[in-house]
Amino acid sequence: MTKVEAPTLEEAYELAATQLSCSVTELQYEVIQYPSKGILGLFKKKAIIVATTKNIPVSSAVPSEDPSLNEATLEEEVASEILSTLKEETPQEEDTERKERAEEKVKVAHDAIVESFFEADTHTEDEVPFVDQALALSIEESLKALFDVSCFDIDVVEVDVVENTALIFIDGEDAALLIGKEGYRYNALSYMIFNWLHTKYQLYIKLEIAEFLTSQQEMIRNYIQPVIENVERYGKGKTRFLDGILVQIALEQLREAFPDKYVAVKTGKSGKKFVVINEFHTKAP
Repeated sequence: MTKVEAPTLEEAYELAATQLSCSVTELQYEVIQYPSKGILGLFKKKAIIVATTKNIPVSSAVPSEDPSLNEATLEEEVASEILSTLKEETPQEEDTERKERAEEKVKVAHDAIVESFFEADTHTEDEVPFVDQALALSIEESLKALFDVSCFDIDVVEVDVVENTALIFIDGEDAALLIGKEGYRYNALSYMIFNWLHTKYQLYIKLEIAEFLTSQQEMIRNYIQPVIENVERYGKGKTRFLDGILVQIALEQLREAFPDKYVAVKTGKSGKKFVVINEFHTKAP
């Protein structure tokens, strides 16, 4: 018996066959871990298999054939065999459930960011917001370590933690690549960092990559002017459907423009989001 790790399953099969001095067709194996490309090129997973020749069942193979297999490894193998059996029995159901869980996590993260990403400043002019420099440094070092093992050339990572919000600035030669077309990588990175910081430290985030956030804020500021005029004239209004960071920025700017009105993010039948402004739920004085 041999335990093999490789970038792909095909390479794992070939490596196992070499170590067992047999052909790939003569292998009997269990897949412990399927390879994964990760997110944004990060958190990649290798393929891991436990293999033996067909004339020696995996479950009854002698552990002493591979000196690296100790008692802990054997326990892992037993657990992996059980998991592999379950995967073989209901692969489609498991894949569907995994996708649904992933989609639900993204949706929850997106809604949480949209509703609280731009929290209204509750401080008075005389109050000084609390700055947690130690936590900011810890987050900054973690992010630097993350980008050190990524495929992106990022040389500037700065973090400030003010009250319950982490202000994150990232820049470098690959900043544009990190943003992605129409900001899709920016959105993905925002969700990933938000999930981490909100779960561990109960923090919200404001993420600036190069000048992306600033440029998007200026664009939305110009876009919502007619919306503001319409609300001032008729007392209510709404934006068109907005994606990712744009709905967050519109929410912030419209709340600043109408502090005494109900301003919130709504979801249409298509699942797309927009911002509404009306008098139906005026804030209590």
